[in-house]
Amino acid sequence: MDDLKNIVESLLFVSASPLSAEQIKNLLPDAETREIRRVLEALEEEYKNRNGGFALEAVAGGYQFRTRPEYRQWIEKLHQPQPAKLSRAAMETLAIVAYHQPVLRSEIEHIRGVNSGNTLRFLLEKKLIRVLGRREIPGRPLVYGTTRKFLETFGLKNLQDLPTPGEINPADDKNNA
Repeated sequence: MDDLKNIVESLLFVSASPLSAEQIKNLLPDAETREIRRVLEALEEEYKNRNGGFALEAVAGGYQFRTRPEYRQWIEKLHQPQPAKLSRAAMETLAIVAYHQPVLRSEIEHIRGVNSGNTLRFLLEKKLIRVLGRREIPGRPLVYGTTRKFLETFGLKNLQDLPTPGEINPADDKNNA
């Protein structure tokens, strides 16, 4: 395919969510997956070197165009962003799920010290977490984990990109040393 680079770039431009090489391959059966990966890496480097208003970033297992953070203030003026809709309880619960997944509701409630049923329902509705299945113990409770939307929302390639507890609060590490 002579236009593979342009086709891939066009697909990425119109996609509302990150596209992986495999997803692009499904759309372009005549293209080889390794060639699509090479094109994605070349485009990522091209946009990085261009140093324009947006970049192609690897996020949530795929690639997506994203605006550069240094232009945030002007973008916010245009879009008048809505205030964050995650409460402190939702953020706490989401962090527990992210760091402890697969995790049971009872484990979340043990860590938080409060009933988390409504918060879990809210995070499920927002598609930031999902039910992974059931644990094979009495009562067969639901097991929760994060979603691809979680990775997209927080700009993470994968869960390994989550900050360590020491990176979040370096003072804690110094006190424990």
